[in-house]
Amino acid sequence: MTAFEHIDQMTRGGSIALLVLWSWILIRDHWQDVPARLAVAMNAAICSYLLVTSSLADQRSIINLLFALGAGATPGLFWLFAKAWFNDEKRVTAVSAMLVGLSVANTLVVQLSYAGGGIVNLVSAVLFRVFMLAFAAAALWEVWRSREGDLVERRRRIRPLLVGVVAVHVILIAVLEVAEPAIFPGGSLEPKRVIASGALLAVFGFCAAMLRMRQADLFGAAPPPMTPVKPAAEPMADPLSERLLRHMAAQMPHRDETLSIAKLAAQLGEQEYRLRRTINGQLGHRNFTAFLNGYRLAEVKAALADAAQKDVPIITIALDAGFGSLGPFNRAFREAEGMTPSEYRARMTG
Repeated sequence: MTAFEHIDQMTRGGSIALLVLWSWILIRDHWQDVPARLAVAMNAAICSYLLVTSSLADQRSIINLLFALGAGATPGLFWLFAKAWFNDEKRVTAVSAMLVGLSVANTLVVQLSYAGGGIVNLVSAVLFRVFMLAFAAAALWEVWRSREGDLVERRRRIRPLLVGVVAVHVILIAVLEVAEPAIFPGGSLEPKRVIASGALLAVFGFCAAMLRMRQADLFGAAPPPMTPVKPAAEPMADPLSERLLRHMAAQMPHRDETLSIAKLAAQLGEQEYRLRRTINGQLGHRNFTAFLNGYRLAEVKAALADAAQKDVPIITIALDAGFGSLGPFNRAFREAEGMTPSEYRARMTG
């Protein structure tokens, strides 16, 4: 065994130990949160990747096949984790789970057809890399599109670097593995191990960043109900909180579907970072969209419960309240009330 192989195995073991430690913390403190469960599953997949790309997995066996399937699930689980954590989602949709399941099934085809080669192996290998790149790109998109609505400052600072490094590494692996036959003819396993060893830096950085975050910044307590926070009877410690709540009640800016944290801060004549801290620290919201949806849903529910508006289409009520389209409205309503808007209207109006 060469010196490189000794160092490689030691660093892999250290990475796996860090992943196990972080997973234990998540299981102990945040198991009720969907992002935490996805993070544990992702950590197990990363461990599988570190094992299957090591010299310990040179021989084909059932155990190594299971590790390969786990490794193949890594990009998809990373995408699910990014979606759930950065958007504070409470569940994984059936479509998202199906896409990750298809990628794992394709990995199985790759492994089983590897020895014989042929068109089946070629097509499944191409699809394998397509899945990797697509999931990495989707994770980056989740980071980009939801960056403005994130009210947790430490998470806002860490999200671009953390996800960017991991996603770029996934893309790098896919590209280098495609180019490997031309660069390293002869089928040597050494280049693959060198490429895989680059994951160790990402793993160390990932775990170090997560372990140094406060527990509340990781996933936080259970999200507050999606209803607007009314002014308290006594003055709040932060005057901006009272002014914000009065503004939301009087001007109803939530009806503007394009309302952003920057636009709301401009309306109040405040700096954006102060408004973020107030909505997060004083009002308990981790996501700006959830904060707005509280007001939007309250308006929708009042309209649905009003017998005088029984003939007004639900989509009209939702759009007037500030929802941009029917899909996000239906998801938000079901998540908050546990029923469809139509069922709610029938129950409230008899």
